Amino acid sequence: MRVFVTGGTGLVGSAVVTELLSAGHAVTALARSDASAAHAEAAGATAVRGALTDLTVLRAAAEQADGVIHLAFSNDFSSPEALAQGIAEEAAALEALGDALIGTDRPLVTVSGTPQVAGRASTEDDPSLTDGPVGGRGRSVNRALELASQGVRSSAVRLPRTVHNQGRGGFAGLLTDIARRTGIAGYPGDGAQRWPAVHARDAAVLFRLTLEKAPAGTAWHAVADEGDRVRDIAAVIGRRLSLPVASVPQESYGPLGRIFATDQPASSTHTRAALGWKPTHPSLLADLENLQP
Repeated sequence: MRVFVTGGTGLVGSAVVTELLSAGHAVTALARSDASAAHAEAAGATAVRGALTDLTVLRAAAEQADGVIHLAFSNDFSSPEALAQGIAEEAAALEALGDALIGTDRPLVTVSGTPQVAGRASTEDDPSLTDGPVGGRGRSVNRALELASQGVRSSAVRLPRTVHNQGRGGFAGLLTDIARRTGIAGYPGDGAQRWPAVHARDAAVLFRLTLEKAPAGTAWHAVADEGDRVRDIAAVIGRRLSLPVASVPQESYGPLGRIFATDQPASSTHTRAALGWKPTHPSLLADLENLQP
């Protein structure tokens, strides 16, 4: 299958490209810089120069592909305005990709986050979050899934709070960056809130399985660890970086504070049974042991 991938040079995207190529697929990757293009081509993909805002480029690449995996996002959480702009850019990009595939029965796999459900781990049957700081991403994904009625085999892989590899990535990676900057391995509140996690290489396998065989209009959970307490995550970070571990005000995390403070475990029982997905790589707490001071 010829697969067009956006975000193919990030932590998750690089693993997805490698997984697709290993399975015999041909990959075209969106690259917004010479460095990204070189990275994609070194992995064995063909680079298409353009940014997520280059809608003409996105449409043309999607039309020429047998399937699309959308992973790109600005990941600018510096302010509410920057986050909103990133969400708007992604919404326009997803619309362009979906329009190019209408009536083709080709797969469009997009990325979402696992939802929050009070009192229990969320499941694949729970609706995406459509309110709050990142609710716009959920609304965009819902529109993509609705393309199932227009001849697009659209699906969504819901990623947990942390997708990691060698101790890097995800919300745990943000906590690590903040700890290095502030000198404290912090967590909001009492730290009992739980974050699900998955190794990037395990997530990549699920993206491939979803591309190959997921029915139209479905959502899947790339969750290996159902929920680690944030204070336990901070404890490993503090120990590895030789920093004190302490609760810090939620407000110190800016627009992410509300999200960081939320308890959000998630299950992948249905995903494992229906798609035959079996995570095999290290858990988050084990992987964080790779952090270097």
